[in-house]
Amino acid sequence: MLLSSTMVSQEKLQDYDRDAEIKAFEDSKAGVKGLVDAGLTKIPNLFIHENLSLNNNINCSNNSTPTSMVEDPEKTIPLIDFKGIDDKIGGGREEVIEQVKNACENYGFFQVINHGIPLHVMEEMLEGIRMFHEQDVLVKKDYYSRDYDTKHFLYNSNFNLFQVKVAAWRDTMTFIRGSSTPNSQELPPFCRF
Repeated sequence: MLLSSTMVSQEKLQDYDRDAEIKAFEDSKAGVKGLVDAGLTKIPNLFIHENLSLNNNINCSNNSTPTSMVEDPEKTIPLIDFKGIDDKIGGGREEVIEQVKNACENYGFFQVINHGIPLHVMEEMLEGIRMFHEQDVLVKKDYYSRDYDTKHFLYNSNFNLFQVKVAAWRDTMTFIRGSSTPNSQELPPFCRF
């Protein structure tokens, strides 16, 4: 199993070496998906927050049934309508900017509608991302990097892995582009346009 010699379970906390676990995880260049594909049966400690447990963080109703964010209107995902964002005269742009600012400050994320991106483009993008992540780990390793200064396409797990106390259970693809036209050859084949 990938990383099995250094990944530890909750029972062995007294011998836990977080730096060694992070190094083994990073050196594998396999990401979270690589752990899952390798048959991981216990979540590594670098992903476990010591003060959180499932039982303490589920919003339960009177009959102890968990409720979803959809059922709780105070926990809905902000929906921002981009219609009118190009309206410099009618004030639509300022309103959209204020909604984005509010969502970022109070929720950390939001959903956008009327953004002008055709549905087929979004579906193709999601399919490209899925196909990239489904590739063999040996193929993905060529793209695994934290070199945000010189590379335009990066694949890694937790951009801040070495700065945070607890890692997030995620792998990330990043495509950095400035004002120049992107070079599709910098992207993995499944992600090219």
